[in-house]
Amino acid sequence: MRRLEFGPLPKDAHADPADSWPEVLRAAVAQVQEYFDRKRRTFDLPLDLDSATDFQREVYAELVRIPHGRVVTYGELAEAVGRAELARAVGQAVGANPVPILVPCHRVVAAEGRLGGFSGGLGVKAALLRTENVEVEGETESSRIHPEVLRLEL
Repeated sequence: MRRLEFGPLPKDAHADPADSWPEVLRAAVAQVQEYFDRKRRTFDLPLDLDSATDFQREVYAELVRIPHGRVVTYGELAEAVGRAELARAVGQAVGANPVPILVPCHRVVAAEGRLGGFSGGLGVKAALLRTENVEVEGETESSRIHPEVLRLEL
């Protein structure tokens, strides 16, 4: 998988019938559907991250280690990749993630348990966290999540 995007298809887009899709696409659709049906917590798909920088790949490797239903802060993620002073750069790497959900960037929140940002929109981030039984008090950057951020050893 090289890319996963949110939103409706453009009006002029024509999707091929599912039985003509490559196997990896059928597997990806099935696994994402299982995730939304709350039957899957991790993904077993080949990811093509060749366009990512080495630093981004380091960040993505840590993102996949965040357990389903848990969150970490950008600062904690920066510490986990050995770059505590680069929390903003980590945030940029998280925002550039080409395969959200599969590489769970929605599990990263701002300091003090605030929702923070998300390339797919804050409503989508809140919905993804709620799918994982994380309570979110709204859909703005400053919305709080509960339970509070639990420090994890990454």
